Amino acid sequence: MQYLSILFFVCISSVAISQEFSLDDYLSENENLNKAVDSVFENLSAHDRVSQLIMPAVGRLGSPEDTIKALVAQKKIGGVLLLNGTFGQFKNWTSSYNEMNSNLNALPFLYSADAEPSLVNRKMIGSRTVPKANHISSQDQLVETATIISEDLNQVGVNYNFAPVADVAKNKTVGYRGFGTNPENIIPYSEGFIKTTQEHNIVATAKHFPGHGLISGDTHKSLQVIDGELKELENYPPLIETGVLSIMVAHIAIKNNKTYNTDGLPATLSETIVTDLLRDSLGFKGLIVTDALNMGGVIRFEDVSIKAIQAGCDILLMPVSASKSHAAILKKYNEQQVFEEKVNSSCKRVIRMKLCLGLMDS
Repeated sequence: MQYLSILFFVCISSVAISQEFSLDDYLSENENLNKAVDSVFENLSAHDRVSQLIMPAVGRLGSPEDTIKALVAQKKIGGVLLLNGTFGQFKNWTSSYNEMNSNLNALPFLYSADAEPSLVNRKMIGSRTVPKANHISSQDQLVETATIISEDLNQVGVNYNFAPVADVAKNKTVGYRGFGTNPENIIPYSEGFIKTTQEHNIVATAKHFPGHGLISGDTHKSLQVIDGELKELENYPPLIETGVLSIMVAHIAIKNNKTYNTDGLPATLSETIVTDLLRDSLGFKGLIVTDALNMGGVIRFEDVSIKAIQAGCDILLMPVSASKSHAAILKKYNEQQVFEEKVNSSCKRVIRMKLCLGLMDS
C-alpha cells in the first residue's frame, strides 16, 4: 500500500533515530513506533493528554466556529468533526486550525467526517456525486465510490472517516446508509470500503457497534435496546481481521443477555461492551469512538464523558460542552490513578494514529 509517510525523530541516548511510519504500522508490533509514541506522550502535560480524547463538531448542528477556535486556542481538543458545510468550508476549517496548532506548538488534529456514501453529498456540499450505499451493486462500484470519497477528503484535509456503516438494513435510520439491502454484501463491501479508505491514508470506522440495524428506533432521539442476542455482532470480527482502525459504539443498551447485559446503560458507557467485548473478546486494538454524546440515546445520563472513558472509549465525539468535559476529565485524572491510566492509554492510541497518518514531522 502507498501511504503518505513521515520522518519522526526520537532522541535516545542523544542519538537521533529516523523512522517512517504508515497506517500499516498502527496494528503492528513496532518498537520504534512505540518509542515514538512514548516520546510524544511524555512531553505532554496532563491538560494536553486529556485534550487528545475530545472531538467536538463544527458546522451546521455542531458548535459555532468561534467556540471551536476558542477550544483550539485553549488546547482543549485533539480533533474536530467537520459536520456539515461546503467543500470550501471544510478546506478552510482544516487550514485555519492547522495554522493555529502550529503557532501554539500543539499536536495536529484528527479531522473526521461522516463521509458515508449515503451522506457525503449533503454533509460536504460540492463533493463529487457518489451513489448511496444501498444502491451500490458491485465491488468495482464500491471501490470507485470509496476512492472518490477518499480523494475528496484528502483534498480538504480530512484524515478520519466515520464510515462504513456495517449495520443490517432493517432500521430506517441506518438502513439506507449501509450495504445491508443484500445482507451477504455487508462484510465484503465494508471490507472493500475500509481497505480503499485506508489505502488513501484515511482512517476508516466501522459502525454502529454492536449493531444498530435490528432495533426499531432512533438513537438520535432516545436510548434504544437490543433484547437478547447480539445478532449483528458477527459483522465485526471479519472487519477487525481486515484491519479496520476505528470502531464507533452506539447508544444502545442490551438486556436479557447473560454475558453482555449493560444494566440500562448505553453501550458507549458500558465497560462490559467496550472493554470486555470489543477490546478483550474481539481483540480490537484500534481507536474506539463514541457516537455523538449530545444524542438523545445518552444525554440523560450523568457524567457521560467520564463514564465513556471508564468504559474504554478513546475519543469522545461531540460532548455537550467540550470545555466542561475537559475540566471534569482533568479533575478525575488528577484524583484517581485507575482513571489516569485509562486516559493515558487512550491518549497513546490517539498519538499513535497521528504518527501513522504522517501528521507529525519532528
